[in-house]
Amino acid sequence: MQQEIILAREVEAVQIPSGDGITLPQGTPVMITQTLGGTYTVATQAGLARISSKDIDALGIDPEEQKKKVATDNAMKDAPLEDQVWAQLKEVYDPEIPVDIVNLGLVYDCTIEEKEGRNHVNVKMTLTAPGCGMGPVIAADAQARIMTVDGIEDASVDLVWDPVWNQDMITEEGRMKLGMV
Repeated sequence: MQQEIILAREVEAVQIPSGDGITLPQGTPVMITQTLGGTYTVATQAGLARISSKDIDALGIDPEEQKKKVATDNAMKDAPLEDQVWAQLKEVYDPEIPVDIVNLGLVYDCTIEEKEGRNHVNVKMTLTAPGCGMGPVIAADAQARIMTVDGIEDASVDLVWDPVWNQDMITEEGRMKLGMV
């Protein structure tokens, strides 16, 4: 059973599914519906909203969870750049689906180009539905996560619609998480 949480302070959030920025006032009652990829999807009286991990204190969440995430990220620092980028993409979630964008089959292409001694990542991804208002937010989240990788100086994430996404693109891991196996 989900427990209602009263926000300890004002929080900037993203409204789902529109992708619009909103402010949730201190004292707002919320229920966490999903905690994936370092973001928190919460149900409010006004609908769903997404809260960044930097605001976990407002949710009363123990920062130890965040410390474990940092430890995992530190362990990846010695991995090849491409592996680090893919690991970051696996931390990006559609707030309405409990599977990362890689295992959902939404990432069609990810390349690293060296231009004038600088590493640039180009990602082509899609969404489960073209009209999803969260598309720009998910793409921005992917770009921000890629930019956390040491040695990556620039990243672009482009939303594409060809080929059209379908459930056959979900990986075996994704199917298991969704109970489709």
